[in-house]
Amino acid sequence: MARRVIKKLVPNHETIRQTKVMRLFGSLLHDANLWHLNRRSASGAFAVGLFTAFIPVPFQMVLAAAVAIPFRVNLPLSVGLVWISNPITMPPMFYLAYRLGNWLLAAPPQPFSFELSWTWLIASISTIGPSLLLGCLVLGTLASLTGYLGIRLLWRQSVVRAWRRRPGSRHSG
Repeated sequence: MARRVIKKLVPNHETIRQTKVMRLFGSLLHDANLWHLNRRSASGAFAVGLFTAFIPVPFQMVLAAAVAIPFRVNLPLSVGLVWISNPITMPPMFYLAYRLGNWLLAAPPQPFSFELSWTWLIASISTIGPSLLLGCLVLGTLASLTGYLGIRLLWRQSVVRAWRRRPGSRHSG
């Protein structure tokens, strides 16, 4: 059951391969393990995608693909999961990461106002950067571990349930 649900949500591998940015990876995308969907590849993809979603950089999808390839986990799922951080969820995610980083570093909160300029970006890296990056690392790691273990557990439960429903099983119906 878990496999069917994930397959419905994940884009077709040919669509992903033809994306301009993904062509960057060339022949690396021919590894069949990147497109298989099993417990190992799905749980690994959740770990990669959820961790990458907490990295405050542009092009998170490319980063997720670059991490999924050497780990040989499901690439479409890894890339798709970074959309957990989208324009609507990013502000609360990164604010929470900043607050957590502040708490862990015992740093006082810094005044914050957003401005779309290099000057603001450089100044912010030195003031809020350490707290934000530490909070992102901690939250990304926690989300990654939770996703990995959660998918492994859900997948196992799904397999056990399917085995119990089989005709002739001692536990069937």
